[in-house]
Amino acid sequence: MRIAILPTGREASAAVAQIIAGAVRARPGLVIGLPTGRTPVRVYEELIALHARRRIDFRRVTTFNLDEFAGLTRRDPRSYHAFMRRHFFDHIQHDPARRFILNGAARDWRREVRRFERALLRAGGLDLCFVGIGRNGHLGFNEPGAALTARTHRARLQPESRRSNAYLFGGNWRKVPADALSMGMGTILSARAVILLATGKSKASVVRRALSGPITTWLPASLLQLHPDVLVVLDREAAGAIRRTARR
Repeated sequence: MRIAILPTGREASAAVAQIIAGAVRARPGLVIGLPTGRTPVRVYEELIALHARRRIDFRRVTTFNLDEFAGLTRRDPRSYHAFMRRHFFDHIQHDPARRFILNGAARDWRREVRRFERALLRAGGLDLCFVGIGRNGHLGFNEPGAALTARTHRARLQPESRRSNAYLFGGNWRKVPADALSMGMGTILSARAVILLATGKSKASVVRRALSGPITTWLPASLLQLHPDVLVVLDREAAGAIRRTARR
């Protein structure tokens, strides 16, 4: 595991965007896993700017989003479908046929998660998976627990995860769906390379535990310690607890 610490969240996000752009230039048909939430927004802004300057071409890139709220249609403005269009896809040239986001409103969610996994298998698997980390240590919506589901599945969201997404629902966390469809930890760990981005003081404690604490399903992000190719990009605030530990 490699760790890069940048002075600010903006610089950390720009660094991740440059890494993704370099990976796409090296492999125009890259298959990449993409996150949602506040953390990746700046990365998407940087990628859009690189696209506008013709520094990156997304036309042959295939994307798989990590998760979607259960019960929300693709056109619901609170859905992650809408989030991705608003913050990324509407601003770049990208083939919608190469865009895979779980359908939270699918009548049969079991069939939907199998469809998603089959599509990923046909694409050849993830070359790169870009992830953020929740304050409770989740990746995607793989929530802490005694056991984790390896492949894409339906997850019950913990109150902390619902509170983190309240901004999409008028600030009321109780309006956030109780369930979501999520790429599983096994699917994430099967990616050939993983980039984890964390910014801000609120992530410092969980980052320290995920990177240097015991590997446990009660902290899903800690499983990244088992992956052979992980780059962790942090700003100084998110790295604060690591730096304090190192000085002791």
